[in-house]
Amino acid sequence: MGDTPGVSEPTLEEQIAAYQREFQDLDPQVEKIVSALGRLNRRMNVAYGRQTATLGISNAEWEVLKALVLSGAPYRMGPGDLAKRLGLTPAAMTHRIDRMVAEGLVTRERDESNRVRVIVELTAEGREKWLEAMRLASVFEEELLQDLSAEERTTLGEVLTRLLRRVEAAQPDAGGRLSDLD
Repeated sequence: MGDTPGVSEPTLEEQIAAYQREFQDLDPQVEKIVSALGRLNRRMNVAYGRQTATLGISNAEWEVLKALVLSGAPYRMGPGDLAKRLGLTPAAMTHRIDRMVAEGLVTRERDESNRVRVIVELTAEGREKWLEAMRLASVFEEELLQDLSAEERTTLGEVLTRLLRRVEAAQPDAGGRLSDLD
């Protein structure tokens, strides 16, 4: 619906009413929550994508930068570990790393202690891009949550974490993607 020019996405209420019309067993309270979470996730991903684009990087590249930063100093990982962390095939990871090496965001070198092993390492430029993206994201996120009190933020964080744990327990292999979206 949202892909056709001039055709807007139905409101949550319109969507739930249509679902109830077609599927009478629907719990409207549950549907409102999961639909709102889905729409929020989609819109946040678009917003983050616009921000990273202003920095000259893609969301896909941002994910690699983030994974390297999360690994801790010296911000190094093997391509196979990166692929697993991001839920990508080795071929997709290689393609992504190739682009990032060309852009100066990471280096790819043979491990001196094991010449068969390759190491991907964050460059100073890559770390600066990550920091710039974090600065933009923190402004966006603060604006997103501006109407929530500290107590509401705490409660929301706890509730969403409980939901996340339930999904992770039920779908432990769902951390990646259904297909490579490179």
